[in-house]
Amino acid sequence: MTQPASRPTSTDVLVVGAGPAGSAAAAWAARSGLDVVLADAATFPRDKTCGDGLTPRAIGEMQRLGLEDWLRSHTVNQGLRAHGFGQTLLLPWPGGSLPDWGSAVARTELDDHLRTVAIESGATAVDDARAVAVRRQGERVAAIEFRGADGPFEIACQWLVVADGVRSPLGKLLGREWHRDTVYAVAGRSYVDSDMSDDPWISSHLELRDEQGDLVPGYGWIFPLGDGSVNLGAGTLATSRRPAEVAIKPLMQTYANAIGKDFGLSGELRMPTSALLPMGGAVSNVAGPNWALIGDAAACVNPLNGEGIDYGLETGRFVAEHIASGAGLGEAWRATLVEHYGEAFSIARRLAGIATQPKVVAALGPAGMRSDWLMTLALRWMGNLVDDADRDRAARVWRWAGRRSMARDARPPFA
Repeated sequence: MTQPASRPTSTDVLVVGAGPAGSAAAAWAARSGLDVVLADAATFPRDKTCGDGLTPRAIGEMQRLGLEDWLRSHTVNQGLRAHGFGQTLLLPWPGGSLPDWGSAVARTELDDHLRTVAIESGATAVDDARAVAVRRQGERVAAIEFRGADGPFEIACQWLVVADGVRSPLGKLLGREWHRDTVYAVAGRSYVDSDMSDDPWISSHLELRDEQGDLVPGYGWIFPLGDGSVNLGAGTLATSRRPAEVAIKPLMQTYANAIGKDFGLSGELRMPTSALLPMGGAVSNVAGPNWALIGDAAACVNPLNGEGIDYGLETGRFVAEHIASGAGLGEAWRATLVEHYGEAFSIARRLAGIATQPKVVAALGPAGMRSDWLMTLALRWMGNLVDDADRDRAARVWRWAGRRSMARDARPPFA
C-alpha cells in the first residue's frame, strides 16, 4: 500500500489515541529516547465528553510534565463544595503527598496542548488515522493498519500503546472485553454561561433528582472554567442488574433548572454530549507481549466520581517506563495496573454498586452530609486522593478495605 513520504512507516513505539493518556505516554517515551508515533482518528483540536476537572492527582502528573505554569494561567480551585439533603459543605483539597489545588480546562484545549507537549518532546503526530486492523507476528503486534482521508496505510512498531478511549475499538480487535456486572456510569456534560465562572470551588450536588422529583443514583457537577462559563454535567451509576433508565440530556436540563439561580446560569446548555463509562478496571485482556491498554481503554476510571484524566496521565507515564526499561508488557503490565489501582478500584466499585440503589442513597446521604469530618474523609477516598506515598490512618484503612474487597471479588479488576 502506498503512503505519503512524510508519514512514518515504522516506529519504536506506536501510540494510538492522543487524549491525556496517549499524549502522556508519547511524551514520556520520546523523552526516554525512543522513536514515537502518536496517531489519532481525529484532527486536532477536537472535543471530548468530559467534566474537564483536574483533581490534585492530575495536577501532580501535569507538574511532572512541566505544565504547572500553564495550568495556573487557567482557573485554580481550592476544593469541593458539596451540596445535598439541605446541607452545603466546603471541603478543601487535603494536600498531603499531592498538590492542594485543582483546575479545570476544556478538553478541546487540554488535549490539544498535551498533544503539543508530546510533539515538542519528540513524538511524530499523525492525524485522521483510524486504526482498523492488526497485523501480528505470532502473539506480538507487528503493525497497525489505519484508514485516513487518502486511503489505508500501515505503521509497523516494536511496541503498541492503546489509548483510544472508553470504546477502544483497537482494544476490541486485540481481545479487550468490558464486563458490565460491576458498576459503570452514564454521564453527560454541557457548557453554560455563569456568574460564577471564577468560583474558587468546584461544586457537586449529591442529591440529584429527575423531572418527577425522584432521587437518581448519581450526582451533578459545576466546574468553573474562568472564561465566563462553567462545565455543567450529570452522571448516574448502573450495573447490568440495575441498568440506568434515565435520559442524561434531559436530566442535565432539569439539574440546570434546579440550580440556575444559585449559580447565576444564563442561556441555553451548549454542546451537550453523553457517554458510557466502563469503570474500575472492569475489562480483561489489557496487554500482550508488546502491547498494552492504558487510561480509559483499560477502564481506569474512578467508580465513585467518574474521574479518568489522572489515571490516564499516570498510566501513560507507567507504560513508557515499562517500555523504556525493556521489561516487557503482557502479564507484567496487568500486574502494574493491579498493583497501583486494584485494591482502590475493587472497594470503590463495591461502594458505587451500593450507590446504584436510590433507597440507600436516600437513607445514608443526609447522615453523611451532616458531618464535615465524614465528608472530608469521603472526598479523599472517593476523589482518588490516597497516594502510594501516604501512610496515615485514613490511607491504611482504605488499603485494608481494598485488600478485603479484592479477596471477595468474583472478577477482580483487570481480570
